[in-house]
Amino acid sequence: MRTLLLASTILLAAGSAAAQTPAGGTEILTPERVFANPSLSGPVARGVSLSPDGELVAFLRSREDDVDVLDLWAAPTGEGEPFKLIDARALVPDAGELSEAEKARRERMRISQRGVVEYSWDQQGRYILAPLEGDVFLASRSDGTVRRLTETAADEIDAKVSPRGNYVSFVRDQDLVVYDLSAGSETEVTTDGDGLITWATAEFIAQEEMDRDTGYWWSPDERYIALQRTDESTVDVIPRLDITGGGATVVEQRYPRAGRPNAVVELFVHDRESGRRTQVDLGENRDIYLARVDWSVDGRTLYVQRQSRDQKTLDLLSVDPATGASRVILTQTSDAWVPLNHDFRALDDGRFIWSSEATGWKHLYLHERDGTLIRPITYGPWPVKSLNGVNQQTGEVFFTASFGYAERPPGVTGGHSFCPTLDGRGAMCDVQGERPTIQRLWRGSLDQAPTRFQPVTPDGGWWSVSMNKTGTAFVGNYSDLDTPTQSGLYRADGTFVRWIEENRLDADHPFWPYAARRQTPAFGALDSHGEMLVWQMTTPPGFDPSKQYPVVMQVYGGPSGGGVKRAWQGTTNQLLTEAGYIVFRLDNRGEGDRSAAFKQALYLKMGQPEIEDQVLGANYLRSLPYVDDSRIAMMGWSYGGFMSLMAITEPAMGLTSAIAGAPPTEWSLYDTHYTERFMSTPELNIAGYAASDAIPRLENMTGRLLLMHGMADDNVIFENSTRVINALQANSQPFEMMLYPGQRHGVRGNERQLQQWRTYLDFLDRTIGSRAPAAQD
Repeated sequence: MRTLLLASTILLAAGSAAAQTPAGGTEILTPERVFANPSLSGPVARGVSLSPDGELVAFLRSREDDVDVLDLWAAPTGEGEPFKLIDARALVPDAGELSEAEKARRERMRISQRGVVEYSWDQQGRYILAPLEGDVFLASRSDGTVRRLTETAADEIDAKVSPRGNYVSFVRDQDLVVYDLSAGSETEVTTDGDGLITWATAEFIAQEEMDRDTGYWWSPDERYIALQRTDESTVDVIPRLDITGGGATVVEQRYPRAGRPNAVVELFVHDRESGRRTQVDLGENRDIYLARVDWSVDGRTLYVQRQSRDQKTLDLLSVDPATGASRVILTQTSDAWVPLNHDFRALDDGRFIWSSEATGWKHLYLHERDGTLIRPITYGPWPVKSLNGVNQQTGEVFFTASFGYAERPPGVTGGHSFCPTLDGRGAMCDVQGERPTIQRLWRGSLDQAPTRFQPVTPDGGWWSVSMNKTGTAFVGNYSDLDTPTQSGLYRADGTFVRWIEENRLDADHPFWPYAARRQTPAFGALDSHGEMLVWQMTTPPGFDPSKQYPVVMQVYGGPSGGGVKRAWQGTTNQLLTEAGYIVFRLDNRGEGDRSAAFKQALYLKMGQPEIEDQVLGANYLRSLPYVDDSRIAMMGWSYGGFMSLMAITEPAMGLTSAIAGAPPTEWSLYDTHYTERFMSTPELNIAGYAASDAIPRLENMTGRLLLMHGMADDNVIFENSTRVINALQANSQPFEMMLYPGQRHGVRGNERQLQQWRTYLDFLDRTIGSRAPAAQD
């Protein structure tokens, strides 16, 4: 079977030279144009959401004069043009410095822009709340007025409109505050937040690793507020230098490293009628994670997901908000880890939907109020990506997934490793099968046993969806290899209503002058231990298969949603192809929303199966006649930086050079929830931690290394790179280095990103490109 897969991928790759490109100008894309205004992505709508009644769409849009500043826009779902609802610069012309807490929170949320970076509706759809540069603004839908609610020296963070639209809440100076909209007055819900005690704010671990950005939750009737209390006194202080262009500051960061104590998180319920605060019983063991908090529709039950420290157990608690008493109604377990998700949905009749990987694939299940399983909603050898909506009137459940139906091709009797075809054409071997490179919206039944699921959106590209509360309409974001990201409004059956941002690639699009030189990737797959590894390859303009080309292997490699997609490709990829490189990406085991077995292949041994799979990819590249096997490089950031370090020190990879950005270099230096999920603790997995340490491997470097890091990184602490710098110098090994004063885990802003990519291209040119020794011989 592997031979068949390899043969098919060679044919796909060889055919990439004939790939069709859209019409457009033939200008050569440059770094100077990529990192300039307006954005080459075109008018892409971010953070799109429907009003609860489905009559208005709100979204964020970059300013044409500054791509790093966002304004809030809205568009009627019927007739009428989009209009600017909140102009960030008009309301706050001179944005000041954000507080350290807000900087850290935005870093956790991967928010790099300024202006209106987030917003929320009340459940009636009367208001849109928008925090802006540390203060809170409320836009009224009825008359379009914008009301400033706060103007203080402190930042108001995590602002929300209460469900019925009577109050606005936010966290200020580590305490929760409620603002009465009719009275125009504030009430402090807590008053003792200070120092190491914080109320109503998700702790570092929850923000960075658990995809939980809030620390408080309103009940639907506005009577109760569930809120967490965080005590960081147990967390180790990790002093780090925050180095900027103007000097250095020592930050005493509370950073919970693997195997060390976490913050103590407690959950309380504040009763707004009585003013009483009641603690929720989370169990005797305080060393747990507060994973998720949800309310029942009637507000009588608080649902809490409690995850064990080793992440092998996830309990669903049913809590009485009046007393704080709790009981476990459902438990999920795993020999490796139980993943968290946002698929819990409480229904009007008291039942709820929740997902599980009990079958080895993530699927949706319907439960009674007490946790009793009623029936599965989805099934099959493919994973649900997310629960997107429920129409309780029609009994329809909407979800995104990467699978499809087809008949077996003639002469094929089945087999997981043959399924599916990856180019979106032809037959697949199973009635239901994975198609990891595409994603679309599907619908199933809430009240009937699952049979055949109905596609809502067309096949062939990548869809992400935001559905309204009633499950009658959705905003669909779509792109494919020839289509930049578009946003449209659709009925629940997939009928198109109107564009929000059509983003048509035509002569008016900012990318149009460069479109004709854009190369369409080829796709293929390799077999690794019975698992299908998908890859994509993009060749340079004017590709000639009779010649040989250098290759840049782009990598992330760690647990993520995967990078190989039949979606619009980033403009930085075109910078590499314009420079004469073949660009190759392989999703190794552990990466991508795939089966539990595929993801858990790296359990207790990060950096081992991933590198084994990348070696497989490198050997495949060397089998191609148009690849110069003496000029292969790898580049990656964060986990991708770790992978680049591991690959350049793996003789079987045979890399000529590697770029490692912000790499974790020894996993005991990284945080608890992420590291222990995959590696357990340093005490319990001595061999695994030792095998993933980059330092002992450095003497095996097969080529030149460029190391990059932000000098204020509070996620992958700068120490990860300084220990590599120190070891290489101690070994008298040459390497190159680029450091970014004041930058955290990512490099922000057009100017610095331009410098970053100029550095990338210069290094690649000197090591595998036109100025490389092999190219000059």
